Amino acid sequence: MSSKLIYNGTVLTMDGECKVWKPGYVYIEHDVIKEVGAWPQDGSKDDLLADAGWVHNAEGKAVIPGLVNTHTHLFQTFMRGVSDDMPLAQWLRQIIWPSCLAMEEEDFYLAALIGCVENLKSGATYIMDHHYVHTHPENDNGVLRAMAESGIRGCMARGGVDLSYEPRLREAEPDIFTNTDKLLDAWQGAASGRIEIAMGPLNLYGCSRGFLENAAKYSERRQLISHVHVAETSEQIENTMSRFGLRNLELLDAVGLLGPRTQVVHGVWLDDGELEAIAKARASVVHCPVSNMYLASGVARVPEMLKRGINVALGTDGPGSNNCQDNLEVLKFTACLHKVNGLDSTLLPPMEVLQMATVNGAKAMGREHDLGSLEPGKKADVVIVDMMKAHISPVHRASSALVYNANGNDVDTVLVNGQVVVENGACTFVDEQELIRRAQARVDRLRQKLSPEYPVFRIVE
Repeated sequence: MSSKLIYNGTVLTMDGECKVWKPGYVYIEHDVIKEVGAWPQDGSKDDLLADAGWVHNAEGKAVIPGLVNTHTHLFQTFMRGVSDDMPLAQWLRQIIWPSCLAMEEEDFYLAALIGCVENLKSGATYIMDHHYVHTHPENDNGVLRAMAESGIRGCMARGGVDLSYEPRLREAEPDIFTNTDKLLDAWQGAASGRIEIAMGPLNLYGCSRGFLENAAKYSERRQLISHVHVAETSEQIENTMSRFGLRNLELLDAVGLLGPRTQVVHGVWLDDGELEAIAKARASVVHCPVSNMYLASGVARVPEMLKRGINVALGTDGPGSNNCQDNLEVLKFTACLHKVNGLDSTLLPPMEVLQMATVNGAKAMGREHDLGSLEPGKKADVVIVDMMKAHISPVHRASSALVYNANGNDVDTVLVNGQVVVENGACTFVDEQELIRRAQARVDRLRQKLSPEYPVFRIVE
């Protein structure tokens, strides 16, 4: 099936003009989009219907570029809902650190695989996984294997800390770079180009200045994205101010880590000078509204960032602080959070939010040339959302319905690299029921291991 045709749907191209074709079509050959436009009613394109090896009548459906989930932690699928109502520092100490330290190699693989399935089924064709737990030799390879097997397009930001963090999660600086080299050699460009590696210093309070400076040099030499938690909470600002006399973003800039390939994750507590520095450096901000609300971290200044020309992409964050990775749900949270925070209902209209999730995400990943919109010559990463649902229809504007009505359960079909990876709402590469059964068994085992020391893991409702 080298050619595929999606026709008769509402096609939101997300191109430079945000053109919408209704009814529209997308014609694909191999892994590339060849044609996009209005679907004619006079039969003049019936040759495509006859020639395509795979055909999807998208009547009543929206056809959009694959969403880019620009920040998650896949291993946290094993931690969703363990305990809510905690600030970040307490949540890390009592939930995340004990859980990830008790996980074994198979747990990391299964957690990543179910996380990839969840992302695909909620419309994300491309994910950035910030992975920083290297307690077993095969943890990283297990996560990347899960990406490859699921059919998703994925990038691992190989995280590391060498200083003030949970001691069992720290690494010696030379090991961080040596192990990143190994991942680049083994995985960069794997799975028909779907897999990539990035540099991911975890944060600015768990890393020494020397490591951050060397990470900047390493990223520049290897031409890698630098993906870093920055200014997520006010306490993190106080930390770098007390250590270096610099705010988070100022430190990132001072060590050479701020540039066009930098992804500033969260960026909640940035001041005017820091926003100006991000804009000047042409870096991207990754906004995770659900996580920021869940942990009460604060509200990022997203409308101001956009006005300054800063590229803002979206992320779900890990399931430990979301508690899911529903990428369509993030759209509504993004719009509503900033409207109420700014007391301005005109902020972030639907098409602007969709841009953040598609073209802005692709730009943050350095892939705006071949991803993020439905245009001839771009990779065939396509999502089809069923709008014929009682909670969506009748539809006045597809963009509004996608942002405010739809959720991940409405995703019908997903293509990545021209391959059908979700069809009729089910993953085609993975036996979902068997995966869920295996994952639940491992989580039950994990709870038994942790419950003697951590009472929260004994609670069963």
